Amino acid sequence: MATFGTLSERITHVFSKLKNKGRLTDLEIKQAMREIRVALLEADVNITVVKDFINSVSEKATGEDILKSLTPGQQVIKIVNEELISLLGGTQAKLAVSSKLPTVIMMCGLQGSGKTTMCGKLGLYLKKQGKRPLAVACDIYRPAAINQLEVVAKKADIGFFEMGQTDAVKIAKNGVQYALKNNYDTVILDTAGRLHVNEELMKELVMITKAVDVTEKLLVVDSMTGQDAVNVAKVFDETLDISGVIMTKLDGDTRGGATLSIRAVTGKPVKFCGIGEKLSDLEPFYPDRMASRILGMGDVLTLIEKAQQSVDMDKAAELAKKLKEATFDLNDFLTQLESMKNMGNLSDVVGMIPGASKMNLGSGQIDEKEIYKNKAIIQSMTPAERTNPKLLNYARRKRVASGSGTNVQDVNKLMKQFEQTKEMMKRFGKRGAKFPF
Repeated sequence: MATFGTLSERITHVFSKLKNKGRLTDLEIKQAMREIRVALLEADVNITVVKDFINSVSEKATGEDILKSLTPGQQVIKIVNEELISLLGGTQAKLAVSSKLPTVIMMCGLQGSGKTTMCGKLGLYLKKQGKRPLAVACDIYRPAAINQLEVVAKKADIGFFEMGQTDAVKIAKNGVQYALKNNYDTVILDTAGRLHVNEELMKELVMITKAVDVTEKLLVVDSMTGQDAVNVAKVFDETLDISGVIMTKLDGDTRGGATLSIRAVTGKPVKFCGIGEKLSDLEPFYPDRMASRILGMGDVLTLIEKAQQSVDMDKAAELAKKLKEATFDLNDFLTQLESMKNMGNLSDVVGMIPGASKMNLGSGQIDEKEIYKNKAIIQSMTPAERTNPKLLNYARRKRVASGSGTNVQDVNKLMKQFEQTKEMMKRFGKRGAKFPF
């Protein structure tokens, strides 16, 4: 994810130095821990969390078994990975389901955290899981809140209930009754937010929890607010005893410290993360997968899940055959780029592939604008050139650039990406896995 880009690069750099050592001294491990500590602090991770994390890793990494191991670098990486997973929550925290229908999910948070949009995202996610969600408009203060929730509910194709700007507690109670009468099994309460935590906001939320049997109290947090997000989570948890957190804007240019700190500070798990603007851009939070991304190890499981939702598997099988027969050409390359586009942010998708960061493919080089440019370039080629890219000498590339409104450097860049992608897919296949797109 873009959120952990810089942190991932810093930690990967530390590990690259450890891997080259046949033996590790106590001093070398201490130096590595110092560099990781600085990287975490610069990523805006809570200072107490950093201290505990480094102490735990150092204690395990300086044992005799590690120092005398034939692969001490790998052992240290393994320890850091395990500690990161533990820091992020250990295992996936799933949504609770009430034994008595409907399951009621109360969404809370500050104004501007993306709470109302997240109601639509969560509703769409639950609908795909076979649920029948109902969004209930309990934000009676922000003028556009009710209308906004109605719009996102319609886009997500889920139920919607509102009573105007009356009484939030009464709306919540009536919303649950409406769900029972109309066979909705899940109610999502969109509550009011404020620009900052205050007594009035908390009092209303507490009253809703007393009036309605709430199954999940989820705090929606803007990851771009850094340590402020951790402080907000702490206050909400102390007042409401939240059951989990949803991080929004994890695709943004942030440092990731809030995500790494919230579990340790509040003791409450991150359950979902928003990774884009589309209603489908919501992922369950898997601590082990997130740790792998941070350490530059990729996230193949999430990649495959995204592919299964977005890709024509018959075309994928045809592609696998072409790769095996070494007939993968520029037409196939374009098809795969468009498939990746359907899977979401391309930088994030490529970043899930193990080793992609070393091939310079995960730094935003391929984006949606790039796809359209590449499409124009490929369509300016003759059928023979698309099938056999080796025909593209300088004169042909100059003609293609002129025909596509680009320049020769753009054509050369496309060809380099084509060769790198083909090589990466071959490597993926050699690991015994079928490339998912």
